[in-house]
Amino acid sequence: MEALQKRNAAIQPSLAIIQAGEDDSLLEMNTKLARRIGLKVTQVCLEKECSEDEIVKEVLKLNEDPGVHGLYLHLPPASTTSRVLTALKPEKDVEGISDLSTGCLIRGDLSTGYVPPVISAVLELLNHFSDVSLEGKTVLVLGGHGTLEVTLRCLIERNGMVAITSHWTSKNLKSEVMEADAIVILEAGNMDLPPNWVKPGAVVFSYGSDNDASSYSGLGYLTAAYRMKNVVHSCTRWLQERQYQPWNLSSINLQPQTPVPSDIEISRAQTPKPVDQLAKEIGLLPEELEVYGRSKAKVRLSLLDRLQNQPDGKYVLVAGITPTPLGEGKSTVTIGLVQALSAHLKLNSFACLRQPSQGPTFGVKGGAAGGGYAQVIPMEEFNLHLTGDIHAITAANNLVAAAIDARILHESTQSDKALYNRLVPSVNGVRRFSPIQISRLRRLGMDKTDPASLTPQEINAFVRLDLDPSRITWHRVVDTNDRFLRKITVGQASTEKGQSRETGFDIAVASEIMAILALADGLEDMKTRLARMVVGTSRGGQPVTAEDLGVSGALAVLMKDAIKPTLMQTLEGTPVFVHAGPFANIAHGNSSVLADKLALKLVGQDGFVVTEAGFGADIGMEKFFNIKCRASGLQPNVVVLVATVRALKMHGGGPNVSAGTPLPREYIDENLDLVAGGCRSNLRKQIQIARLFGVPVVVAVNVFKTDTQAELDLVCQIAKECGASDAVPCHHWAQGGRGCIELAHAVNAAATRSNNFQFLYNLQLPLVDKIRAIAQQVYGADDIELSPDAKAKIDYYNQQGHGSLPICMAKTHLSLSHMPEKKGAPTGFILPIRDVRASVGAGFIYPLVGTMSTMPGLPTRPCFYDIDLDPVTEEISGLF
Repeated sequence: MEALQKRNAAIQPSLAIIQAGEDDSLLEMNTKLARRIGLKVTQVCLEKECSEDEIVKEVLKLNEDPGVHGLYLHLPPASTTSRVLTALKPEKDVEGISDLSTGCLIRGDLSTGYVPPVISAVLELLNHFSDVSLEGKTVLVLGGHGTLEVTLRCLIERNGMVAITSHWTSKNLKSEVMEADAIVILEAGNMDLPPNWVKPGAVVFSYGSDNDASSYSGLGYLTAAYRMKNVVHSCTRWLQERQYQPWNLSSINLQPQTPVPSDIEISRAQTPKPVDQLAKEIGLLPEELEVYGRSKAKVRLSLLDRLQNQPDGKYVLVAGITPTPLGEGKSTVTIGLVQALSAHLKLNSFACLRQPSQGPTFGVKGGAAGGGYAQVIPMEEFNLHLTGDIHAITAANNLVAAAIDARILHESTQSDKALYNRLVPSVNGVRRFSPIQISRLRRLGMDKTDPASLTPQEINAFVRLDLDPSRITWHRVVDTNDRFLRKITVGQASTEKGQSRETGFDIAVASEIMAILALADGLEDMKTRLARMVVGTSRGGQPVTAEDLGVSGALAVLMKDAIKPTLMQTLEGTPVFVHAGPFANIAHGNSSVLADKLALKLVGQDGFVVTEAGFGADIGMEKFFNIKCRASGLQPNVVVLVATVRALKMHGGGPNVSAGTPLPREYIDENLDLVAGGCRSNLRKQIQIARLFGVPVVVAVNVFKTDTQAELDLVCQIAKECGASDAVPCHHWAQGGRGCIELAHAVNAAATRSNNFQFLYNLQLPLVDKIRAIAQQVYGADDIELSPDAKAKIDYYNQQGHGSLPICMAKTHLSLSHMPEKKGAPTGFILPIRDVRASVGAGFIYPLVGTMSTMPGLPTRPCFYDIDLDPVTEEISGLF
């Protein structure tokens, strides 16, 4: 106990006794000893004739109580059923009575369970009262039964003695007693043991039961002392388990085939480890895991508290050059890199990815779990629903939309008095404000808590949000590409009493709630951000928030599970967090702060966390640095910039590339001139953007089968000339982690170099200057041009106190400029800002450059033509 409290002075080991009946004598004896050493004892008294269900219920409750370190079931033998013993957590089984503890003791494993206190007491007394060594002597165990007798016999023999057992009714009892060198009576019999049966010098003592008052002067107190010792050991183990645990990661062998099969065939050919096994290998505790099926689980945020003093690992961002419409493989590079780091270089690493939207999955993109031999598995589960986070966002977003229209309707059809009576109803003759209503009163400057004390003017201010229907900015969302919902009219039924208005739908991942999920650093922060979301403007020109609507608490309830990252694994059994998926054009387009923070603690000081930014470095990476890193306080060590020969040829002057059409010959045949042109324009500029932030850059060339060695060598040569610390070809799609080993070495080397990370702008700069800094230094524009609407909005946001928020530019991802057709590194242009909007809850201002669609449409032949289900095997086909 002294050793324990030297390490943690605040800890107090605790024993809980579950007993049948109200007898306090056992409690008094254990409490008396516990008090002397500073241990806590609590008692749970059940009815004498309590049922098995009642016992199990109490056991399960105490199992989950972190303040209880030991459980003592003081129950009649008939009540300690197999179900009761199975329910008991082995780590809290300080009596050593569970099947697991008994099995370990009999096998000789004393490292995990506990020796039953009564057996420890017996063994101590055997040695204490013997004048000579008992090794080789005979010990008679009399009157015992069940596992206690078997365990005692095993431990006696393990201590070098010969153990025999007998009972009071044995015909040979006298001879057995006369031959014994020591006699242990485990329970009272029907007769005393005659003294003349005991041979001279033999040790005789009896234990009885804990209910036997006469035993308290004998084995009872010694047994209680060993019970306390087990509780202290349990508490010590509990604390040790909560320290950072080195990884014991087992990789899954990968056997790439040629030609490379389809993504879904590769995924199905690999059997993922059970997610609880993966969690244990990377140091997660069972209580930190919420399992969803066999291969995915939510991880509780309590992990951050447990490992708060653990140094972070190294932080790697995967970004890219300006992509073609086909994408350049940032996700596959991310996955291939962590497979190489963990499975091949044996360095702890974690991938942090965004959750894919159902819209692209069934629309134009198909699966988004990586590809080839660099995937997250099972890919079907990754791409379809996962653990329901996007559905939670959809439900929360649409609850806000429903609250807006309902409030407009009720305000338009009721008097102040009627509204007040309904908003603050009398329940059982008592009227009281809800906490969220008191918050609104405080914002209105009313320091009142009694509903009867408000004046008519105060009631009017309280009940009237007075939303202007033409200035509502909140849309409904659905996670499907449905172009016909971009603009709709609501409120056309006669029951809505003429309150029709134009509105629209966005895709679910474009919701501000998704951006909040990705930037929040905990439940409290998420709840605060949800509360301050602006949904529209009143007729008086004041912002109206989710908290004004009274809905923010309900939103937090809908999002309480979505805030926990989802644990999955790669094809090679390395861990992945999948969490959040903000729309990368109008939001910051990165996975969650929380996933990164949890992973950085888990990998350890020498490990790596590899996270991905949306689109090119000019969009996803810039927002990662200026928005996400400000929110998280984290600083990246390395940027991996993904390039492809295909995209570089496009930026070097190649013809247009379109999804769903064959590639022109220029992209299939070797063309060094086009490659060099793309390298010296777009690749050079994207490297320069990363170096603006002071972070080392490694270029990863995602190799396609049409690439020639001369083209790959040229890209790597020019990339280094342009300032990359290294540039390497990556074959992860065809080879898995083995094909990314060179990249892993390059990243490991770059992470050791000096890092002078800095933000692009100071938050205290005027909004216009922050926008200009991004336009000029990142995009290469000469200047910006604000529309009259944009100027008016900036003035309004400054007036509302939002001028110090970071900037989240909404522009095309297909060019460094605002013009999708301008490839390479355009210069000499003016960046037009047509509008400026605010995501106050997420915490950024987003200027609109050109027209941004937040609801994609389906192509002529969507991906869903190929997606199908076998009704017999339930296998899914068509997800790539």
